[in-house]
Amino acid sequence: MLIGLAWRSLLNRKSSALLCVLTIAISVTLLAGVEKIRHDMRDGFFNTVSGTDLIVGARSGQVELLLYSVFHLGSATNNIRWSSYQTIAKDQSVDWAVPLSLGDSHRGFRVVGTSSAFFDRYRYGSERQLGFSAGEGFSALHQVTLGADVASSLGYRLGDEIVVSHGLGNVSFAQHKDQPFKVVGILEPTGTPVDRSLFVSLESITAIHVGWRAGVPMPGMKVSEQQLEEMDLTPKEITAVMLGLKSKTAVFQLQRAINNFRGEPLLAILPGVALQELWKVVGRAEQAMLAISACVVLAGLTGMLGVLLTGMEQRRRELALLRAIGASPHHLLFLVMLEAGLLTISGIALGLGVLWSVLFFAGDKLQQLLGVYLTLGWPASLGWISLAVLVAGLLAGTLPAWRAWRYTLADGLTPKN
Repeated sequence: MLIGLAWRSLLNRKSSALLCVLTIAISVTLLAGVEKIRHDMRDGFFNTVSGTDLIVGARSGQVELLLYSVFHLGSATNNIRWSSYQTIAKDQSVDWAVPLSLGDSHRGFRVVGTSSAFFDRYRYGSERQLGFSAGEGFSALHQVTLGADVASSLGYRLGDEIVVSHGLGNVSFAQHKDQPFKVVGILEPTGTPVDRSLFVSLESITAIHVGWRAGVPMPGMKVSEQQLEEMDLTPKEITAVMLGLKSKTAVFQLQRAINNFRGEPLLAILPGVALQELWKVVGRAEQAMLAISACVVLAGLTGMLGVLLTGMEQRRRELALLRAIGASPHHLLFLVMLEAGLLTISGIALGLGVLWSVLFFAGDKLQQLLGVYLTLGWPASLGWISLAVLVAGLLAGTLPAWRAWRYTLADGLTPKN
């Protein structure tokens, strides 16, 4: 009975009630959206690279090695000799090895020299394999495969030609204009640094640097396509190596052996451990995002409180009539609390519905904009957030409910001066 009465009372004040619901819905959409992005961002961060047991690079710090090899941020302090890579790749415990060569760029995006095995071995998320939205992986010299963000941002399509720049700046005056690359493939979006990278063969990286010294092309050293085909383009150095092992039990043994490698100073890291260390630094931003969203929800509930309190002054006679027909002060208290609960529940339902609709219809656009792979699943934390908002809404309704409880029949029927 009280629920029906509370619902009809809200319908009689539908304008103010709708305003309350919309305010709470916007607040919940923002809070739940931030929590959803935070959850998927955290999962995506730790799953940027999965299925890779070890990453090997020149000896430095494990976070530094992770940043330039996986996230393509910063530069390596040194390179790895090709002979060292071959020795490690031939170890009996190694199942596969994918070399990486960094140092060039194209209009602000990193160019990654690697082998064709990269497209088969690289995993992200829950062991998800790279897919192609168009074309295929490179298979010859001067062929390039683009990440999704590179293709969409620069408007490239299959068959287009691009010029790689020497170095990592957004604007470079040292360009390999004599050896343009042809786009042969575009990868599907992954929400990882792969989206913002261009992939070419290691031989192509060697080829574009033939005749260069210290980052400068030497006069008279230009070579033809036929000459390049006859040359041995095996690289002398690479930047890093991604390793997959036959058995997980051999990880620590091989890591120790690489860290004590006699040929040159090397460092082998476990991606999960390095990601955990890096998250301690960058993960604090998520707490700030959540705190700001909580303040927005608090502002929304405060608005509901203001509307309810203002309405109490207009409902004095209504409450007095309810008292006159037998409603006790406790009934009035529960009635107002119930109204606050209905408003809060409606706002939560509308807010979550809006969020789910946005994820369903605009999830791909958001993924490209935010660089975060967003799923349609709901993290368990959203349930606790909804419960917390509901409790906060009920608490916000206690003050107007307490005022309704204090109203007497005489106060309700006596007009104020």
